Amino acid sequence: MELLKGWLLQRKDAFGAEARRYGLPNPKGLLIVGIPGTGKSLTAKATASVFNRPLLRLDAGRLFAGLVGQSEGNLRSVIATVEAIAPCVLWIDEIEKGFSGARSSGVADGGTASRVFGTFLSWMQEKTAPVFVVATANDVTQLPPELLRKGRFDELFFIDLPNEEERQAIWRLQITKYGRNSQSFDVQQLARATEGFTGSEIEQLVIDALYDAFSRREEPTDLSVMLVLNQTVPLSKLMGEQVAGLRSWAKGRARPATKQAVEATGRRILAPT
Repeated sequence: MELLKGWLLQRKDAFGAEARRYGLPNPKGLLIVGIPGTGKSLTAKATASVFNRPLLRLDAGRLFAGLVGQSEGNLRSVIATVEAIAPCVLWIDEIEKGFSGARSSGVADGGTASRVFGTFLSWMQEKTAPVFVVATANDVTQLPPELLRKGRFDELFFIDLPNEEERQAIWRLQITKYGRNSQSFDVQQLARATEGFTGSEIEQLVIDALYDAFSRREEPTDLSVMLVLNQTVPLSKLMGEQVAGLRSWAKGRARPATKQAVEATGRRILAPT
């Protein structure tokens, strides 16, 4: 995700006094859409690390309560807490599920979801506290247009399936994570064989290969990993139509997170000279 990383690194010092003297406004936030399992949530955590700021996670579903006015009060309490801790990073995972009722007619909940969502949008637009919002979404079609427009977020990024170079890095990381030497495996060949796999699926392949090897009291090898791989159907095939639809939506609408996705999304990005 070198393009997304570069965008974040440009803004890592944007919360300081030097940035204010320069005339920079506080960065508002980032909306990340993409295929499940490609690292959207991990990116939110990494953002806080890049900015060297505390990370707060908002479970939007828990804002809503049964008593009249309590949901709105919960949101005001969240905003007050976040602004008291600022500068910080506020992470909203799967935002389309948390505010799924915002586009309803209001008959079922008396318009509570719409009011809460409207208050949240107004805060995002008008906030002056240095709170950087990172929201992730899997089903972008469920997001209302008023959330996607400029002014709510600084940028909209699309995270596609990892390219071959990224898959090699994921294989090395996951093999090392589970206590094995990545140099004992043909990572290049494994990366080629897992075209169309997400990072989380590659991790699960490593785990399944470890279970298989442990049952035989052996160490996992390239062969044992390939045997597990041949029995696995990746999400890109299992839900091929939905993945294709998400890629089609992102074309020309979202900024690609990786160089591989530049052609797929239709956004031209000029390399620095």
